[in-house]
Formats: sequence, structure tokens, C-alpha cells
Amino acid sequence: MTLDLSGLDEATLAEWLAEQRWFGAKSRELAQVHVLDVVVLRDDPALGLAIAVVEARFPGGTHELYQLPLAVRPADESWDTAVVQRLDGATVYDALADPEAAGILAGMLRDRAVVGEDPRVEFHWVDAVLPPADEPVVRPMGAEQSNSSVVIDDALVMKAFRRLEPGENPELEMTRFLSARGFPHIAELGGWYQYGGEIMEATFGVVQRFVEGGRDGWELVLDDLLRDPDGLLPQLAALGVVVARMHNVLASDMNDPAFAPEEPTDEALAIMTATIDEQIERLFVDLPEDDERLSAIAGRGEEARDRLRLVSHMGGAGRLIRHHGDFHLGQTLRVADGDAGPSWIILDFEGEPARALLDRRRKRSPLRDVAGLLRSLAYAASAARLQRGFEPPADWEERARAAFLDDYLAEIEPSLMPPTPSATRTLLSVLELEKAVYELRYELDHRPDWVPIPAAAIARLLEEPIA
Repeated sequence: MTLDLSGLDEATLAEWLAEQRWFGAKSRELAQVHVLDVVVLRDDPALGLAIAVVEARFPGGTHELYQLPLAVRPADESWDTAVVQRLDGATVYDALADPEAAGILAGMLRDRAVVGEDPRVEFHWVDAVLPPADEPVVRPMGAEQSNSSVVIDDALVMKAFRRLEPGENPELEMTRFLSARGFPHIAELGGWYQYGGEIMEATFGVVQRFVEGGRDGWELVLDDLLRDPDGLLPQLAALGVVVARMHNVLASDMNDPAFAPEEPTDEALAIMTATIDEQIERLFVDLPEDDERLSAIAGRGEEARDRLRLVSHMGGAGRLIRHHGDFHLGQTLRVADGDAGPSWIILDFEGEPARALLDRRRKRSPLRDVAGLLRSLAYAASAARLQRGFEPPADWEERARAAFLDDYLAEIEPSLMPPTPSATRTLLSVLELEKAVYELRYELDHRPDWVPIPAAAIARLLEEPIA
């Protein structure tokens, strides 16, 4: 039997796609789904394997591209997990839900396979990392928002990027750069696989070392806020050092155009401020009237935009570099202490999923990552009240911010910061404002009970003295 997926019913495929947790457009009407390309990786009547690139089309002409790793078994095997659809004599299903099928992918990575010509899928492996076993043991990683991951041999994690865009995914680009320079606070890159065809060149997935025994930073902070809030402070200080060292490494290669630090031109600052200005204007135009939760910021849109204009008068913003792009406590793991004290791993370098890949690869101030972490601390303090039912110490957030920020600023390369402490505070305040504006729009749409958290942040930032 030759593996043939030309009979896939696109209407049925659209129904299946819309139900997947990782499908990123659930709030939009899905008009059509088209199969654009299929690369057959294994043509075997017992278990076939292919990767399809499909286009999800929406009313108005917009579209998104998705990767579907598909396995095919004979229909008489009664396979009923993650079924996409049943064809004559065969069951087509999500390959990553099948340890055997996912193990075949792992073997192709180990063997550095190249399948097809146009289209093609290329598998790569890094010599310094032990590859998957000849018969790898694979298990699912668990539910994820935008991607799918499996654990291989309890030593590696393979992550498949579901939504595709032309170009190299920042997760691959960033982890390869940091791994090559021996940065110890990430899950080291082991391999990757990529697609090439008439449609585009794109990263399909990556493999990284599996970090065993780490505690999710968000859960750690919520747990320890109840048990030992003061004990969190040295851990957050250590995280500040790790983040600064990561930024220093990301700024260390002047010969790599994708990573070489850049001086902030007037044009770059203008683009940054214009983007944030648009977000502020849109938020305040759409703010609900007579909402008591928003009383502290109602009618203050122009005041927020005035704060933004301060950036153009700072006398410099520090060099621009590649950065994490979606940094918060949930992107960290607290691992066993080393000789130097608390140790952290930083995860998920894709950037904000809602942003275009080109935008996620753009160089910005590293303080953007700092702003994300500081906002995450504010959310943790509020989540303690909303989710756990206890009140953190009144000054805990302020002390936590200081613990992280002071050690970060002591470790960071000075040329990456604005020229003066007051300019650094100004830029950080503006970047926090950007995050809080994004958060408020999200909470208004999805979690009304959480609206007071970003609203309070915006009010606080507007009250801070202007340097």
C-alpha cells in the first residue's frame, strides 16, 4: 500500500482543526481548510507517517498555516485516539498522540534524515547531545497552549510548532545561539527538523534536553508566598542575575547579524513608541464607561501617551539586542541549588505567539524582558488573593521587584542600559505600561475578575514621578 492522503476531506479536517487546543484562532470563524503540501516520511502499510502543511482560511481573506504530523494505520486495528478522519481502509490520526509514531520522528532526528526534494523535510542533530535510543521510549508532555511536546527516553523533549510562518523559529535560533556559547541556564538544544518547499522554508520542531525535577517559577512563587515570602527574595535576586547573564550572552557576538547589538536609531525608537502609542489609544477608546474597577485610569489615555513621549528625551535607550520576548515566571524552572546558590532554567524562546515571527525576531531593549517579569510578580501577588485565598505581605511585591531588579542591574552589561539610572527607570516604566495595557485588554475580554490587576498597574505607573 502506498501512503496516499489525497482523499482527506477538507471539511472534516476543518472541524477537527477547530477543536484542537493548539489551534490559535478559536475566536474566529473558520471558513475553509486546504491541504497545501504533504511530505511522506514513512510509507509502511502497518504504520505510515507524513507531515501535512494546511492553510486555515478566515472570512475577509486572512489565513494561517499549520503543521499536522499524521500517522496512518489500517482501519481494522480500531485505533481511536486523536483521530483526524477515517479513509477507505485506513485511520488517519495525530502522530504525536502515538508513542510509536513519535518514536519514528525521534529516530529520523537521530539519523539526520532528509526526506523528499521539493517539498522536503530535513532532520538535524547536535553532536554534543546524546541522541534518542534505537527504540526510544516516548510519552506525552501534557497539555500546551500553542504547540505539542513529547518526552523521549526521559532525557529529551521534542516540541512541534503547530502554527507555521516563513523563516526560522526564534526558539531554534535562540537556543542554538545560547547552547553554542555554553549558557547553562536553558534546556540545551539537541536537534531540530525543518520544512522546505514552494510555499516557504519553516521550522517544524526542536528537541531540547529534558529538565528533570524543576519547579515551575509561577507555582513556586504562589506556593512560597504562603509558606515563606521572605525566602523568595534571594531566589528572585538569583533569577535577576541569570536573566542579566542571558542578555549579556545574547549581546556577545558582533559578527552574527541576527544577534549583533544595535544602537537605537531614531527610527527604531519611533517605531517602538508608535506601536505602544497605538495600543494605548485603542485601549482607552474602548474602555467601558462607568466601570468602578477602571475609575483610577478612566480618561487618562492622553496622560499615558505623554509618558510614552518621554522616551524620545532620554538621551539614549541602550543597545538593542535579541531577547526572550515573552518572559514571565511561567517561563522559568527553579532547579536544585548549585555551588553559587539558587539556580534557574529559562524556557520557551518563541516570543509572544500572537506576534508575527518577523516582529518576534526584532531587536529591542532587554528591559522588555525585565518588564515582563516585574508584571508577573504583580500577577503572582494578586493570584495569591484570587486563587489561593490569602493576602501576601503588603510590601512583598515592592521588595520582590527590588530583589530581582537590583541584582539584574548589577550584572547587566552597562552598554545595554540607558545612560543614566533615571533614563533606565523611565524606559522600564514605559515598557511596563506597554505590558499592562496588553494585559488589561486581555482581561477585559477573557477574565473580568482579573481586570483590577493591570488597571492598578496602569494607575501606579501614571502616578510615578517623571524623572
